[in-house]
Amino acid sequence: MSLKERFIFNFIESDRWRYLWDGLGATLKVTFFALIVGVIIGIVVAIIRSTHDKNIKDMKGASKAILKVLDLIARVYLTVIRGTPVVVQLMIMYYVVMVSSTNKILVATLAFGMNSGAYVAEIFRSGIMSIDNGQFEAGRSLGFNFVQTMQYIIIPQAFKNVLPALANEFIVLLKETSVSGYVALHDLTKGGDIIRSRTYDAFMPLIGVAIIYLVMVMFFTYLEGILERRLRNSER
Repeated sequence: MSLKERFIFNFIESDRWRYLWDGLGATLKVTFFALIVGVIIGIVVAIIRSTHDKNIKDMKGASKAILKVLDLIARVYLTVIRGTPVVVQLMIMYYVVMVSSTNKILVATLAFGMNSGAYVAEIFRSGIMSIDNGQFEAGRSLGFNFVQTMQYIIIPQAFKNVLPALANEFIVLLKETSVSGYVALHDLTKGGDIIRSRTYDAFMPLIGVAIIYLVMVMFFTYLEGILERRLRNSER
């Protein structure tokens, strides 16, 4: 068959393109919500780690002990998540932690969110550590407590500094979700695999999936470039 005939056979006949369309929707849902989970976890872990590194020498008593425990938990989390493959984490989440759940999108979201959180934590930690200590002193001089200083002064500045890196993490996360098929989630890659199993033609479905991922990555990279230019212009 010619390429045109193979294209029609794989995607047009029996509306097989819908497998890719439905899978694309699941992929974007998992990526978007996993990034939200990752950002929430990442900010919390980054605050714990950066606070420990900046202030532990000046702290005393129970607050110092609590911070040491929290920092230890954060370090263990980072070590385990960054030291094991995301596929293994996804399968543990599906077959062990949430074995009774039938919501595969939720399972994938939590698994990828926890994985992304470890990397987002280091991104935010570097952003917080880059903020001058004078900003913390400014918060205290305004009568802010620690939480208010972080909320109104430190986090907004750190977020602006790490936004390009955070956008890049979104792109990496988008591509990582391609392993969701390991837990039978109908994502984009799984959609291509379903077509392949129906037509016994691997070339067209896999190339189609690759092109869709490439287009999405190029689109989000373009948006990231616009974001970086606006951030540079706002600093002038």
